[in-house]
Amino acid sequence: MKRTSEVNDSFFKRVYQVVRSIPYGRVSTYGAIASYLGSKGSARMVGWAMNSSHRELPAVPAHRVVNRTGMLSGKHHFESNSLMQKLLENEGLTIVNDEILNFKSAFWDPSIELDEQLK
Repeated sequence: MKRTSEVNDSFFKRVYQVVRSIPYGRVSTYGAIASYLGSKGSARMVGWAMNSSHRELPAVPAHRVVNRTGMLSGKHHFESNSLMQKLLENEGLTIVNDEILNFKSAFWDPSIELDEQLK
C-alpha cells in the first residue's frame, strides 16, 4: 500500500506536467486541472501542488493557474504579492483588481487541449 506522501508526490508530478503544458498567454484553473486528472473536487490539492512547485525543475509556470473566476487567488505564494500579476501581464493578459479581464478567452481547458497521455 502506498503512503500518503507517495500518492501526493505522484499527483503533484502529474499536476506539474499539465501546468507545464499551459501555453504562454493562457491560464487554467485548479478545478479544470483536477478534473482532467480524474480527481474532480480536488482543486485544493492542485493548489497545494502549486504552492510546492516553485523549486521544481524544469520550472512550473504556477502563475498560469488561477481560481474558477479568473482571480489570482494564489498570488500570496509568490516571492511578492505582485509577481503573479506581473508574470501574467508580461504574457499579454490584463489584470484589474487581481482578476483576469477576458478570462473566458484566456482560459485553457486541459480536458479539451490535451490528449490522455498525461492522466
